[in-house]
Amino acid sequence: MYKILIADDEQKIREVLREYAEFEGHEVTEATNGMQAVELGKSGEFDIIILDVMMPKLDGFSACKEIRKSTDTPVLMLSARGEEYDKLFGFETGADDYVVKPFSPKEVLARVNAIVKRNTPPSAASEIAVFEGLEVNFTARDVKVDGNKLNLTPKEYELLFYLVRNKNIALSRNKLLEDVWGYDFFGDDRTIDTHIKMLRNNLGEYRKFIVTLRGMGYKFEV
Repeated sequence: MYKILIADDEQKIREVLREYAEFEGHEVTEATNGMQAVELGKSGEFDIIILDVMMPKLDGFSACKEIRKSTDTPVLMLSARGEEYDKLFGFETGADDYVVKPFSPKEVLARVNAIVKRNTPPSAASEIAVFEGLEVNFTARDVKVDGNKLNLTPKEYELLFYLVRNKNIALSRNKLLEDVWGYDFFGDDRTIDTHIKMLRNNLGEYRKFIVTLRGMGYKFEV
């Protein structure tokens, strides 16, 4: 059972998503505006937060940024705006996924399940990979550069973890989209390129480990 926060100013959307979520056995809390979503979401007690982009008092993008200051709870954005720019902006604010309205509530719940599972740490002993001054702790979901802990977005963590687990393997952009985002992404390759750029900026000198494969994708090379 997951604890889900649904923030949307449209009552019908909240009701439909609540109905499907509760049918699957999940616990649902509702918010009707962005400020309320931030206050509830900052508690860190939810397994996932569903945020509508266009909300009164505070839009979903701004709400996501505020929530990210205090918790890494996964965020799924909902929006009637399906332009590539809006999706990329959503990911850059820290969202894990982006669903365009109108949508199927079954699809939203399927994505919720996929996101939560990907963000659930394994129960096994700590697994750490070290490459010079770069330390990647899969279990603790920590990344350190020269002993300093990085503050990455959820998608940056997932992307780096995937690259590291598949080190020295050439990975196409489509492969990264399918395996890291967990579904077929309808858009262009800028999604991957944008996240790689942000990740490299955070890694500093250890950006050298992420190698661009011209015309194909990327590889974590050691």
